Amino acid sequence: MNSDAVSAKQEQLTFFQILRLLRDVRLWRIFVLGIASGYPWVIIGGTMTNWLRGEGISRTEIGFLGLIFLAYTFNFLWAPILDAVKIRWLKGIGQRRSWILLCQIGIVAFTLVLAFTDPHLMFELSPNLSIRVLVFIALGIAIFSATQDLAIDAYRVTIIGHDEREMICLGSSMATAGWFCGAGFPGALLLYLSGAISWQWVYVAAALLVLPVTILVLKWFEEPKLVSRELPSNWFINVLSEYAETVVDFVKRHGGSIAVGLVLFCILFKIGEAFLGRMIDNFYVDIGYTQSEIATASRLVGTFVSIACALFVGTVMPRIGVFRMLFGAGIAMAATNLIFAWIAGVGPNYDLLVFAVVADGITEGVSNAAFVAFITFYVSHLHAASQYGALASIGTGSRTALAAMSGWFLDESLGGNYTLFFILTSVAVIPSLGLLGYLAYRVRGRGLRQSELSQNVS
Repeated sequence: MNSDAVSAKQEQLTFFQILRLLRDVRLWRIFVLGIASGYPWVIIGGTMTNWLRGEGISRTEIGFLGLIFLAYTFNFLWAPILDAVKIRWLKGIGQRRSWILLCQIGIVAFTLVLAFTDPHLMFELSPNLSIRVLVFIALGIAIFSATQDLAIDAYRVTIIGHDEREMICLGSSMATAGWFCGAGFPGALLLYLSGAISWQWVYVAAALLVLPVTILVLKWFEEPKLVSRELPSNWFINVLSEYAETVVDFVKRHGGSIAVGLVLFCILFKIGEAFLGRMIDNFYVDIGYTQSEIATASRLVGTFVSIACALFVGTVMPRIGVFRMLFGAGIAMAATNLIFAWIAGVGPNYDLLVFAVVADGITEGVSNAAFVAFITFYVSHLHAASQYGALASIGTGSRTALAAMSGWFLDESLGGNYTLFFILTSVAVIPSLGLLGYLAYRVRGRGLRQSELSQNVS
């Protein structure tokens, strides 16, 4: 064992010492930003679908709105702007916070426009115009939300030092738990309000729910300290330079083989989960579960389990290690998918559904938190938005593109055989686990400690 490994082992904190780190205010700021990151999915996701369907808009027209989520896939294209450009009229609050606030202002503005849009009236006047207007408004929210994700991830990466291994793991878990909170519970609140007030006022309430986070960012958050660097006076040249420096810095610090391996791992990890996730709601209905059973098990129980597991992972990951945690999460994902294959064989057993949802919630919470921490270790503070945004988008984009074929694959290639479909989603995890083993070997071969992965390598 080399000296670095011995030193790392000696520096490990106990479980209770890690728990005491939760008193650090930075972690709770990250949790709040996680809520802010997940919340816009409530506005342009499930609630919007329920609203428009209730107004008589067709499933086909509503389906086109799904294209707005491409903003989250391609946000890495403008990520360098957040690292290279300062917002002059908000420069007093710092680079990271200014971009978060700008995005929240945009989300509130577009949500208010959506609130006072009557889709039924527009559809009666001109169906084509109606869907275009709705797509434009929802796309505005999606773009500001996807940009906010870049700013939030950059804040989270830079607010914690490279040498704070335990804090990086806890921060990733808090961000993941916050996202589940923001994407889950407010949606239930807004749907409850829709039964008492009109959808227009529901969306006014949705816009107002953003404001508490905005106030906290202004009054409670601190701007991360970044290394100052000389930048050209022309903002356009700054952005072009940032694109080039992002790639050069990433490859220089990690080496070509590790850099390529990281990109491939981001593409392959959770592909099986993406296929399952795209078809799972259809499976629930086709196999014979009722809407109330689906809502209780999948939405309520699943959200609570994912949040709890994401938080728990942050306390044990520093001792287990990110590589081992990811490897275990991958095996657990494969095993969980086999439970759904079991359900496909025996039929709509509710107890088995709850068991599957709990298992899936555990693996989702663990794998998401571990994946966020994994990427964070490889990202430099100076190019946080660009590098993290690129790695995260590569993973999201590849899974979105490949999972788009899941319905065709199930119907045309498997003849609707759900059992075989879920078995194949389990097998799909194997390539990413092999690649993860290769990365672990390469990193260990270079004699790098996990907490040093993001530091400059000469």
